[in-house]
Amino acid sequence: MAEQACPLCMAENEQVLWRDDICRVILVNEVGYPGFCRVILNRHVAEMTDLAAGERMHVMQVVFAVEAVLRQVLSPDKINLASLGNYVPHLHWHVIPRFRSDPHFPESVWGKVQRVSESIDENRSQQISANIAQALKQAGIERSSI
Repeated sequence: MAEQACPLCMAENEQVLWRDDICRVILVNEVGYPGFCRVILNRHVAEMTDLAAGERMHVMQVVFAVEAVLRQVLSPDKINLASLGNYVPHLHWHVIPRFRSDPHFPESVWGKVQRVSESIDENRSQQISANIAQALKQAGIERSSI
């Protein structure tokens, strides 16, 4: 059951790249951060240790598959993985391709702006989505219909 006012439970207008019964992968579409994705648990849980061991492994397989695809498709200088939840205590992972030219590099994406950058185009977004589905299928994880 969705927690009242949780933006990840009550998600609207998400660009879902992949989903199954446990989690979904969305493209954040943050200007200056091409390929910025979130892996979001489909139910309201705050911490990884609130999940059963199999669910934890499943979520991390999805996070790692997203990271691998983003590295393959975008060739970033670095990938940042973060699971914070201080403002939104709903389990989710940020998978953020980082480029020396991005607005905050080498600071965190929540740090002081260093420069102006561009966002991702639709073709690259579709390529990322297809590659995530393929990578997870190869790992034995099937997506549900989006």
